[in-house]
Amino acid sequence: MRRDVFQAIADPTRREIINLIARQSLNLNAVAENFDVSRPAISKHIKILTECGLIVIKQQGRERYCEARLEKLNQVSDWVEQYSKFWTEKLDSLEVYLNNLQKQKRKHGNKK
Repeated sequence: MRRDVFQAIADPTRREIINLIARQSLNLNAVAENFDVSRPAISKHIKILTECGLIVIKQQGRERYCEARLEKLNQVSDWVEQYSKFWTEKLDSLEVYLNNLQKQKRKHGNKK
């Protein structure tokens, strides 16, 4: 199954794993110690994050370390940005409309 970055961040545990590893490279046991779930469950989350390209596993001696590759999160940022532009335009239009209403209200208020 092909996974993408949106699947990776959909789960709160995976988001927290990303947060942990973004600060420093951690071995698998150190990652698992931060959660109240089983080691196999954490391993499954790490596998998904690896498949999505958000982390890489590096072998150092007998230990396996997780390292963050956060560039892929730009896909999320780009996707969100299109909606940010949409809402900015809508809110700017609303501001213009409300300002025009205020002007009309003042204009009609001065005639009385």
